[in-house]
Amino acid sequence: MFQPDSVIPDFPILQQTIGGRPLVYLDNAATTQKPMAVLLASRHYYEAMNANIHRGTHHLARLATETFEKARQTVANHLNAASSDEVIFTSGTTDGINLVANILGLSGRIKPGDEVLISTLEHHSNIVPWQMLCERSGAILKVIPCHDDGTLDQAAFLSLLNERTKILSLTWISNSLGTVNPVAEMAAAAKNAGALVMLDAAQAVAHVRIDVQSLDIDFLAFSGHKIYAPTGTGVLWGRAEILNALPPWRGGGEMIKEVTFKKTTYNELPFKYEAGTPNIEGAIALGAAIDFVNGIGLSQIQKHEQALIRSAADALASIPGIRFFGPADRAGALSFNVAGIHHYDLGTLMDQMGVAVRTGHHCCQPLMARFGMTGTVRASFALYNTQKDVDALAEATRKAVSMLS
Repeated sequence: MFQPDSVIPDFPILQQTIGGRPLVYLDNAATTQKPMAVLLASRHYYEAMNANIHRGTHHLARLATETFEKARQTVANHLNAASSDEVIFTSGTTDGINLVANILGLSGRIKPGDEVLISTLEHHSNIVPWQMLCERSGAILKVIPCHDDGTLDQAAFLSLLNERTKILSLTWISNSLGTVNPVAEMAAAAKNAGALVMLDAAQAVAHVRIDVQSLDIDFLAFSGHKIYAPTGTGVLWGRAEILNALPPWRGGGEMIKEVTFKKTTYNELPFKYEAGTPNIEGAIALGAAIDFVNGIGLSQIQKHEQALIRSAADALASIPGIRFFGPADRAGALSFNVAGIHHYDLGTLMDQMGVAVRTGHHCCQPLMARFGMTGTVRASFALYNTQKDVDALAEATRKAVSMLS
């Protein structure tokens, strides 16, 4: 049985106090804290092997290249990718989604009258790039509606699929509501309709096991900082045969084989989509973060976090005027409001009591509009959270509500 108290010492930032109280960090859907294994991996790169990769023949360049590519293989294994060549290092989920939207547009695969399908639950990063693609190409953006409990309307989804649907781009877990979408079933339906499938796994990567081959999807993106790695790191996984058929996006070093003023020959995967010097230290630290998580076990982490979310919902349920958003079976996050109290005011007072939660629209303004509100209070959980954190959340919420009522 996983014991979170055993890993808390691995996270130096959690040792501090806020306003004289121990820090209770419940903003993990925004970013996770970093364990010593990740911090040391970052430091070790700069102290022991700082050099550019893939081009140099000297010792440091070879060592940096080997370590960087080892991290790529770690990611590939974690995703059960068919090959590490399918793993593209990016700056995060946003970068990965933009990459796919742009290369689909450049390829001419998206034409006037074609349809791009997303959902009401999407983060802005999985809305805006597709809007931009539709504006450039003349395609039409279609949106799957959600029910009042924050789950997607599956009947509406199936009715939206047709021969004009070229890609379904869907969040796996809602960053705002914690809704876990039935991505395998939805991906199968989209593929049967002839569409490509992309998953936004920013929130899923730290909470569920990912097997891209089993899912039978085409693209998947996630951010390193959601899984205890540094910010500015991320991954786009893409099916090799599709990425090979699509054009490059950014031009520059690394993504080329040969350059003349008349013609450039592009590199093979994964380098075709990694123009310029990458975030070498970040990729190496991402590999260390994945090793750290797998050393504990995602299934153990998932059980622990699910128990905390259920406990938090139970502890908060008795507060007068509280309203939860999203289904009862959530992952990662618990989102709520209290009648007559602005979410920002509630979160500000909770922060003064040492409890860090997120308030606002969580980069999901269309979803907030669907529920007729401007934002929520969101408590989101990670492997280092404990029942004491849940108790502190409930106590701070009650005190803040009593002060603001």
